[in-house]
Amino acid sequence: MPHAELTLTIPDEIWIGDVSRAYDDATFRILSALPGEDSGVGLAEITSDDLPAVLRDIENRESVTTLEILSHRDDSALVQFETSMPLLLFPVQGSGVPLEMPFTLSNGEAVWEISAPQERLSELGEQLEEFGISFSVDRIQQHLETEQVLTESQLELVQEAIDAGYYDTPRECSLTELADRVGIAKSTCSETLHRAEEQILKQFVSDLPAR
Repeated sequence: MPHAELTLTIPDEIWIGDVSRAYDDATFRILSALPGEDSGVGLAEITSDDLPAVLRDIENRESVTTLEILSHRDDSALVQFETSMPLLLFPVQGSGVPLEMPFTLSNGEAVWEISAPQERLSELGEQLEEFGISFSVDRIQQHLETEQVLTESQLELVQEAIDAGYYDTPRECSLTELADRVGIAKSTCSETLHRAEEQILKQFVSDLPAR
């Protein structure tokens, strides 16, 4: 399954983007968020050298209906807020992509990590564009769920082969040495590795986007 890291630019006139741009040292760590029919509720850890001013600014934003300070220590506060404009949650709802928490927002940009099938990621991109949220894809990779792809014995052997340098270039460990290391016959070692490699490659190719 693909795993992507996105950087989103929060549009102007969205309170959390505007506040974070006004206080460029402020960091919003969004711990949880829950969308409602006409609003959204979030739990966030806010850090800033000018924390009182940041909190006052948030309270004065028209789209922030409630702000409750749950804890406060030095330059950091844990807050729960309700907003009538939970813009960042709309694309997630529309695409059906689960948003991984926590994520960080600062200086008008939010960094998301997403794991979802390729078609869901594409739908998320369309939803972000529809809501006027520009974004860049910083990283995307295939995440293989090896515990489902491989048997326990295959996974253990592949991990041992990696540790021994069997897959290094140049190779640090021969097949014979690997078999001796794990205490199995060379032929068994070869067959087990071959079957494991076959499953990993098939899974990897099946997760690639269609051409």
